Amino acid sequence: DQELQGWHEETGQEVRGHRLFISERAHIILRYHRLLDGLDTVIGTTGRGIGPTYADKINRIGVRFGDVVELLADNAALSAMAERMTASLAAGGLDEPITMASLHEDLAWVNATYASSIANTGLMLDHALSLGERIILEGAQGCLLDIDQGTYPFVTSSVTSRGNATHGAGIHPGHVDEVIGITKAYITRVGNGAMPTELEDDVGHHLGTVGHEFGTTTGRKRRCGWFDAVVMRHAQRVNGFTSLALTKLDVLGGLDTLRICVGYRLDGQEITEMPASASALARCEPVYLDMPGFEALSDQGWLDLARNANANGLGFAALPQAAQDYIARLESLLGVTVSSVGVGPDRDATIDLC
Repeated sequence: DQELQGWHEETGQEVRGHRLFISERAHIILRYHRLLDGLDTVIGTTGRGIGPTYADKINRIGVRFGDVVELLADNAALSAMAERMTASLAAGGLDEPITMASLHEDLAWVNATYASSIANTGLMLDHALSLGERIILEGAQGCLLDIDQGTYPFVTSSVTSRGNATHGAGIHPGHVDEVIGITKAYITRVGNGAMPTELEDDVGHHLGTVGHEFGTTTGRKRRCGWFDAVVMRHAQRVNGFTSLALTKLDVLGGLDTLRICVGYRLDGQEITEMPASASALARCEPVYLDMPGFEALSDQGWLDLARNANANGLGFAALPQAAQDYIARLESLLGVTVSSVGVGPDRDATIDLC
């Protein structure tokens, strides 16, 4: 709501019910869910209540946007819900009573704030497709945080890979004609979980400092490491990328040597696939391929390079030769074409390579 209010104050535009719509099937994160999430610090979640909300969804006791109006008129259901929530918090050692009145107030606020935006969004998308319009479905988290295909149990609570995009949107997968994988030129992770290429040396400090690697939700410092082709091959197999958008290539500028993890050494044996076991992944040591680095440019220097590349159709040729070689090697290892490269935070700092 803060983001929507900020947008309204800045532009004078009201997007709710006009440009922003929320699926009637989407589940609501309540204050109870955030309180419950704060009791578990092992996984290193954002603490926004996402996990407990998904747990209620799976247990078929969650609250969806499309249920709010009827629920507000059902005091018996609200009372039972408040009692269950209070008991769950107490079981976790938190004395924070959830009353029927407070629950009613929270849901009434949701209804008053978002009623005009709640819609059958799947039907809206299907109609747009029937008119030949193009639709972009954007994922919010990386493949390794996928509840099924990620580094379980150090994952989020949902399916973050390509398969859930159309399912969650309410349209069939046959509509998809392009899948763009987005990856940095190195690897980062927020929170706990194994990360074989993690760097805690000067190079790791360079990546974190130059790349401004802090979590967007929590502000936590991200863990940084060399590009891991093993986990990226896993992500490619799961998602079927038609191309890759490589970001933050500029952050690697100034490093004498670039390393790419091409395999793991696990208990004395070399492997080329990511193990499913969290403990096995934690024992993996990276097997590296070394490549020469390329010079660092200023932010303006990278921006000028990108603008020149796009204006004159230079693509790959605009980049330093060592950077070109690095990208070509990634393409070879992953079996997918890099279609764009980001060399800075500015919108114009993305070079189209296709």
